[in-house]
Amino acid sequence: MNTRILLALGTVIGGGLLAAAPATAQQAQQRTREIIVFGTDPCPRATDDEVVVCARRPEKDRYRLPEALRPSGPPQLSQSWGVRSKELATIGQTGPGTCSGVGPGGDFGCALKDIQRGVAERNEQDATDSPPE
Repeated sequence: MNTRILLALGTVIGGGLLAAAPATAQQAQQRTREIIVFGTDPCPRATDDEVVVCARRPEKDRYRLPEALRPSGPPQLSQSWGVRSKELATIGQTGPGTCSGVGPGGDFGCALKDIQRGVAERNEQDATDSPPE
C-alpha cells in the first residue's frame, strides 16, 4: 500500500517538474534576428524578447545578388550549350574565312576569329565590371 502511495506521489511531483521546465526555458530563451541594412538606413530596435544584430553594407549593394548566390568560376562554365555549339559547328571547315591552313583566305579567317573573340571578351568583361543600376 505504501509503495502505491509513493508511486502516485512520485508521478504527481515528477509531472509538475516536467510541466515547469518548458515555461522557464521559454522565459530564458531570446530570439535573435540578423538583418542587413544598406547605406544610412536605421537598424531596427531590439525588444525585450529579441536581440537584433545589424550588418551594414554600402548603398551600391542594395539590389545586388548576395555573394553566396553570385556566379563564380571561369566564364566558360557559365556559357550555355547553344553558345558552345556555335564553335563546334565550324570544326573541319576549309576555305576563305575559316581559319584553316587549307585553301585561299584561311589566314584572314584566323584574324577575323581573333578579332571577334577579343570583342566578345571585352563585352563580357564590361558586363561583369559595371555596377548595378
